[in-house]
Amino acid sequence: MSPASREEELLSSSLLAQLERVQLGTRRRLAGRFIGEHRSPRHGTSLDFADYREYHPGDDYRRIDAAVFARTGQLFLRLFEAEDDVSLRIVLDVSASMGYHDKLRQAVRISAAMGFLALTRRDVVTLHLHPATKPPRRFAGRHGVNALFAALGEVEPAGSTDLAATATEVLAQTGPVGITVLVSDLLTPSWEPAIDRLPARGGEVVVLHVLAEEELTLDLHGDLDVVDAETGAHVPLSISHDTARHYEDVVEAWLAEAAARCTSRGATYHRVLAGEAIEDVLLRGWREQGLVR
Repeated sequence: MSPASREEELLSSSLLAQLERVQLGTRRRLAGRFIGEHRSPRHGTSLDFADYREYHPGDDYRRIDAAVFARTGQLFLRLFEAEDDVSLRIVLDVSASMGYHDKLRQAVRISAAMGFLALTRRDVVTLHLHPATKPPRRFAGRHGVNALFAALGEVEPAGSTDLAATATEVLAQTGPVGITVLVSDLLTPSWEPAIDRLPARGGEVVVLHVLAEEELTLDLHGDLDVVDAETGAHVPLSISHDTARHYEDVVEAWLAEAAARCTSRGATYHRVLAGEAIEDVLLRGWREQGLVR
């Protein structure tokens, strides 16, 4: 299969063309390892003026601002913006619960789009799958897009995940802090400590909460035997109209709690529905919220 065909399995050629014109947005300046296209906390050699500082022996005298010296008699250097690459870590939940209602497919397409945005801007991408079926894989450069898409195209939902343990593993990785993106339905008891831990690495943390419309309401009634998708546990339930309304209230409270917890920990929270058009998610919603620019 050609690289172009593999890419179009996940994202259409028209969407990829539009993504070529945007890049990941960051709320703060992040230092990388190499020259890239993101504002750095360091100073560099671009044409964008940043600040002045006093001249010290050994500094490049060619950066002395002659106009300031003429006015004040003091030697000041002109400092310019630097632009670095950014490390993007995609933590993709591939547990069994993600296999329902096309959640994993939407999560995979979102991960592909974010990886594409990063790789076409000379950023480095690391893909973490959890539950971990393979060790984290690293991709770099435009030529890494096909390999990333191939890796994402092979994922299958299976098993349960401990997001808190996942967060600990991500924190143990070396390298620049960069951006960490968790793509998950958060349907695990350990989602709260996971969100608490991820920002400890520093940098940017984005939580993409992927859910299905079918999970937000309860369209079931009567006596049922419900099976947990990840643990296999059976739970007998008797569902009335009042129970269904209570379920919806609990879901709304949980969604609000997840968003509030992310915000309080300095992470960015976005909810994505499995049935949403990927173009609307990426090019409208995320642009408005600053995740891409």
